[in-house]
Amino acid sequence: MNEKTSKLQRPAAVQTTGHAWDGDLQEFNNPLPRWWLWSFYATAVFSLIYWVFYPSWPVGQGWLPGLSTITYKVDGKEETSSWNTRALLLKELDDSNAAQRQREFLNKVAAADFAAIRTDPEMLAFTRSVGKGLFGDNCAACHGRGGQGLVGLYPNLADDDWLWGGEMEKIQETLIQGRLGFMPAFRETFKPEQLDDVATYVLSLSGEAPPSAAVERGKELFQGMGGGCYYCHGKDGKGLPSQGGANLTDKIWTVADVPAQPNLELKKVAVKQVISHGVNRQMPGWEQRLTSAQIKLLSVYVHELGGGR
Repeated sequence: MNEKTSKLQRPAAVQTTGHAWDGDLQEFNNPLPRWWLWSFYATAVFSLIYWVFYPSWPVGQGWLPGLSTITYKVDGKEETSSWNTRALLLKELDDSNAAQRQREFLNKVAAADFAAIRTDPEMLAFTRSVGKGLFGDNCAACHGRGGQGLVGLYPNLADDDWLWGGEMEKIQETLIQGRLGFMPAFRETFKPEQLDDVATYVLSLSGEAPPSAAVERGKELFQGMGGGCYYCHGKDGKGLPSQGGANLTDKIWTVADVPAQPNLELKKVAVKQVISHGVNRQMPGWEQRLTSAQIKLLSVYVHELGGGR
């Protein structure tokens, strides 16, 4: 053993494990610092405590929820659940200054009538801001982000043409109770030539078809007992909001995609399709999902989408 090795193995030197390589490369037996050991033990104890109070190990389809709970508010109602980061976020958002300010404005809007909201710049700005979020969360899936709708399925809310009335009070009523858009199928009522005449007359109401004998025959069916179309659309074809009957004179088509057709024959095909098969579409009421204040905000916002007229 050389002099260097003998020095390392002196009693005063650090103890080794007895392993040596190449004569002078040894493995020292240095104990861990006491502070490090106590820190390690503390983390182990902390993890045990954490597993007891907070969500931890997965169990089956869920996890251990822990003993700690958290209380937060959702739409003004208090809810208590086991502690989790989502509930913590909801609580922090509810307790924030912005949330408190929003609640103040929401209460102010809830207490005001529609005329006051429209004439107050602050309330109107707040309504537009919050209403946009409400519309995106609840209405955009059918009516589109901008309220443009989808021809044949969902009405356009941005064209100031309202099937059930466009006043804010009427929009509010629609949101609360929902609407059932129904038109019976006439395929068993009209013969093929009668169906063609009625479609031609309907197109003539908006200037899509020129005057003709077919138009006159279709008018007789439309306004007479043979078809009875005027019950919902009116004698003049301008629609009856009480029935949700569409205005047929304004070139705005919510079911038959007439503007997309290149000629009169294809336009008649589109209209005849609707007359033959009827219409059956429903919008749910939102009274159980949204608060009265939120419905009021949304009524103003939807009204503004149509130009606020």
